[in-house]
Amino acid sequence: MSTKNTAEIWDLVEAKREAFFALSDRIWDMPELNYEEHISCTEHTAMLEEQGFRVTRGVADIPTAVMGEAGEGGPVIAILGEYDALPGLSQEAGIAEQRPIVAGGNGHACGHNLLGSGSLMAATAVKDYLQAHGLAGRVRYYGCPAEEGGSAKGFMVRAGVFDDVDIAISWHPAPFAGVNNPISLACNEINFHFSGRAAHAAASPHLGRSALDAVELMNVGVNYMREHMPSTARIHYAVTDTGGSAPNVVQARATVRYLIRARDLPEMQGLLHRVKKIAEGAALMTETSVRSEIVSGDANLVGNTPLEQLMDRSLQRLGPPVFDEQDKAFAAEIQKTLSAEDIKSSFARFGLKPRMGVPLCDTIFPPDSGDGTLVGSTDVGTVSWVVPTVQMRGATYAVGTPGHSWQLVAQGKAPAAHKGMEHAAKVMASTAVDLFRTPSLIDEAKADHRERLAGTPFVNPIPDDVHPPVVFTTASA
Repeated sequence: MSTKNTAEIWDLVEAKREAFFALSDRIWDMPELNYEEHISCTEHTAMLEEQGFRVTRGVADIPTAVMGEAGEGGPVIAILGEYDALPGLSQEAGIAEQRPIVAGGNGHACGHNLLGSGSLMAATAVKDYLQAHGLAGRVRYYGCPAEEGGSAKGFMVRAGVFDDVDIAISWHPAPFAGVNNPISLACNEINFHFSGRAAHAAASPHLGRSALDAVELMNVGVNYMREHMPSTARIHYAVTDTGGSAPNVVQARATVRYLIRARDLPEMQGLLHRVKKIAEGAALMTETSVRSEIVSGDANLVGNTPLEQLMDRSLQRLGPPVFDEQDKAFAAEIQKTLSAEDIKSSFARFGLKPRMGVPLCDTIFPPDSGDGTLVGSTDVGTVSWVVPTVQMRGATYAVGTPGHSWQLVAQGKAPAAHKGMEHAAKVMASTAVDLFRTPSLIDEAKADHRERLAGTPFVNPIPDDVHPPVVFTTASA
């Protein structure tokens, strides 16, 4: 992109910064969980309409998913947003001490208030640029709910909403800025429901068959399996139903939910099969029965070298976000609540040499950073199997801040978070404009995508008979 075009798209992002900072803050103020993001979705829908997008509600039959499109003809570039929060992480903004607003309440502990608003900010700037230059092409903003374990994008992929998209772009808040290393873990979240026989635990224990015992034996079996699985795989669990609170009753029911993660889909499916066999063994040992139920699932990320190189060029032109002394002072206060290991780990994850006394990002981390051993899962991975996809990390919080922590929530409305969001929006917007102005780049990205997937057919980790846990109402339909 020429210097003139770069400056123009950045100016278009800056022109509406206050409106999108306010949107992000409103979403922070109303943290909503998986598939319950009705107010957040309404706010994003209203902004889409205000900015002149053509709006589609209830995308993929999900009440809290929305899509806005602008432009005519040409290629379709999607910019993906999210706005779901996390439970149990309510926290006041702007202070460096743990202080919930509502005890046990929700909080934006992954920065999705910034993610959705920043993506829509970028899409709006691209819309304005296409219109100003009369360029053929369509930009879409996808408001995607339920990333935190809900896998909404997987359901959206299954519904075909990305079938005509040429390129997908996204970002995620982080301590550092750079092109996201396209490594994530494929996963399935699955319930194991055990059924037994109730009995008086003292007078007739021999007549009972404990479903809770089966859950405990399953957990022991999976723990023994951990030694014999790839070191990059992860298995987590939570007992969601203990069968009751009376210890003098043999529990006739119990449920444990497992989250099984592995480097790719085939490896994850292999682990899932082994865990199911352990569940069957636990049922056999306790003379109970077990029924499994997949809740959600994400594919691993598929990288795209041409898109990653293009986005990195945008980042290099822009440089790291600029933070002032007040930003750094608040970040330093947050760092006082963290350990030295937190801070060192934050550098290492992005392939950077640890430097103490650095409160906020002051550099662009290199592409293919880190060794990929400490990664999570994302439903953007499922999108990346059907559309060439690129993501960046945007620096919005203090170095060392753990994800899913009260410290991250506390920084969600800070000026530094706004600056990092705007920085990410500029990179995404300039990347999209480069693609619109040079369609051969889209062809290169598609060729790379085809080559990576040659001989590896896509299998959505969400089975066809699994549906998102949504309820349509008259207001949201």
